[in-house]
Amino acid sequence: MIIDCHSHVCAAPELYAWKALQTSARGTHGFKPRAFSDEFVRDHAETKRNLSILDKVGTDMQFLSPRPFQMMHDEKPHQMVIAWAEANHNYIAQQVKAFPNRFRGVAGIPQLAHEPVTVALPELERCVKELGFIGTLIDTDPGEGDNSTPTLDKEYWYPLWEKMCELDVPGLIHSGGCRNGRESYSQHFITEESLAILSLVHSRVFEDFPNLKIIVAHGGGSIPYQIGRWRAGHVLGGHGDAADFDRRLKKLYFDTYLHNKKSLEMLISVAGPDRVLFGTENPGSGSAPDPETGHSFDDIKPLIESIDFLSDEDKRNILGGNAQRIFSRLNLTAAAAQ
Repeated sequence: MIIDCHSHVCAAPELYAWKALQTSARGTHGFKPRAFSDEFVRDHAETKRNLSILDKVGTDMQFLSPRPFQMMHDEKPHQMVIAWAEANHNYIAQQVKAFPNRFRGVAGIPQLAHEPVTVALPELERCVKELGFIGTLIDTDPGEGDNSTPTLDKEYWYPLWEKMCELDVPGLIHSGGCRNGRESYSQHFITEESLAILSLVHSRVFEDFPNLKIIVAHGGGSIPYQIGRWRAGHVLGGHGDAADFDRRLKKLYFDTYLHNKKSLEMLISVAGPDRVLFGTENPGSGSAPDPETGHSFDDIKPLIESIDFLSDEDKRNILGGNAQRIFSRLNLTAAAAQ
């Protein structure tokens, strides 16, 4: 089974029109999330891009989360941010209900800039226990480039790690918007992913939370490609030797959203095929034609299948087996029964 663990909902324009009204009125009309009928959500998924894209590239199932750059974690009032997250999650839950064999939900929890991470935990619990979601995004920088958020090694994050372990849900490191004029949000993703990995590798987070499951989006930022520099920094910083860095790095998982065969080969050779999950964000920022392959840049499955040092079992695990192992709440038997 081909499982895309990194994808974002292609919601109807009406959902984003409600967001525009919210950001303009800022509570004048209340914060109750806009509701859509099950038929409306199903029809939009069928007639627009969602299912046709999966079928075109041969993906059996996608994990859907809100679009991170849309989540406005640095906006106020805070209740507006929470309501917007709830509206996205309700929409995703309806799409999963309509197509249980093709989709699963991943939360985009309402992390609030300059507030403790605990404010997001009630919505994570609702998503998992009431809506049946199987994972969560982790925005490492809800302040959107203002340097206000502690790095992931700090105890600020411990309530989230504890809740993720309690619910047994993996987290996908994926920052959101960026107000820093030196970076676009896509560039900011790579910065934050690199910082996230290094802060975790140099910390005792996995000693304190041995069952914590964290996936790093976009192939792990700079880590696989600057591995020599970061190994040296680990040694010079007194954290341990180079082998210790590699051992700690293998506590993490990585997705394949890289768009380039040589980059994928580097990632897999560094992280190991057992730590890499198929992820494409299709459709998203990679949905452009690649003149070298004749496919879209985010059609990543053929790139993985063409890597000659991978065994057939390695390829099966990357394309779906690892996701089935890591996402313990992924109940494929129940989906098939429906």
